Amino acid sequence: MGELIERVDEQDRVLEVVERAEAVRQRWMHRIATTICRDPMGRILVLRRAEGHVRFPGHYDVMVGGAAGVGESYEDAAARELAEELGAGVPVRFLFKFLFQDGISPVWFGVHEALIAEPLAPDPSEIAWHAWLTELELWKVVNRGPFVPGGREALRRYLGRSAQ
Repeated sequence: MGELIERVDEQDRVLEVVERAEAVRQRWMHRIATTICRDPMGRILVLRRAEGHVRFPGHYDVMVGGAAGVGESYEDAAARELAEELGAGVPVRFLFKFLFQDGISPVWFGVHEALIAEPLAPDPSEIAWHAWLTELELWKVVNRGPFVPGGREALRRYLGRSAQ
């Protein structure tokens, strides 16, 4: 049996427990917990996903995260994913959630923020490259290279503006 997640509706209410692969295959709505990371200088973490990653290989992103497990809150899932993918055991702060329907399947993104002052230890199976960028530097990456669509939209909402 694969990874179990909660299939949800347009109001983010749980409908049933399903396998994540089936949810993606059937384009069933589910929950993704993500975190946008800042350093003490206010820069934002940008990463490039590993080439072997199942979803959006080699794409840039500002979100660290993954599917929320059965009965797992957005906050708990975001903290777990941050530890798994970056080796960062820091608190996350819930900011907002939004329904995104333009990716591989419709998902509710729960977006969090974390301040990271410690050295990162990225999981190479998830993250091929990372850097801390100013907002101006980051917009150049967002508009230039292959970027995860949900990450682009989350960044726009996070910064409260549209990319030019």
